[in-house]
Amino acid sequence: MSPIHIYCMPGMAASPKIFEFLDLPKPFEIHLLSWIPPNKNESLVSYAKRMCENISHNNPVLLGVSFGGVLVQEMAKHISVRNIVIVSSVKNKKELPFSMKMSKKTNIHKLLPVQWIKNIDNLVLFVFGQGIKRRLELYQRYLSVRDPEYLHWAINSMVHWNQSNTPENIFHIHGASDNVFPVKNLSKPLIKIKGGHAVILTRADWLNNELPKLLTKNN
Repeated sequence: MSPIHIYCMPGMAASPKIFEFLDLPKPFEIHLLSWIPPNKNESLVSYAKRMCENISHNNPVLLGVSFGGVLVQEMAKHISVRNIVIVSSVKNKKELPFSMKMSKKTNIHKLLPVQWIKNIDNLVLFVFGQGIKRRLELYQRYLSVRDPEYLHWAINSMVHWNQSNTPENIFHIHGASDNVFPVKNLSKPLIKIKGGHAVILTRADWLNNELPKLLTKNN
């Protein structure tokens, strides 16, 4: 069987290390993507086009976590993909939490000093959710992007994401107790599993068992 290439995009400020427990059998081949510095005032569309330059195989699977899930959906608008898989993310602007919708209207997020999120403890909680306080030191190792310009750009891009329709070829895997993107705001298609916002780490066993089945079921 020909290889099935999966390109994995981590969440906001996170490094590809968050995929270290992802271990899929053949014919799947995993390729890790990393955040690149955004250009000044760069749109998410432009950023997604640049990220596509890192895809070197035809018709891959794009897998993204949290804000990385938003990015891979934008990337899929510029290249042909086999499937999109998002984990702990959202499929359209209607699924964004109320706080982000309000931030879009008021731009209040632009008034926040980025120093609060540069603090590693705050950054861990912001990226992985409130449910991991006891594992704070463990999760610190997964965060590598702390540049203020990147953080401002990423938060603003997330808040102002304007996608209205859900892609047809998408799988959405989500922790039932996710407090960053609450399940109550999400629509189908949706695969709920036990866990919070960090299921890419805490439920890697489930992903390793079930993801191959999902990706080969209808192909």
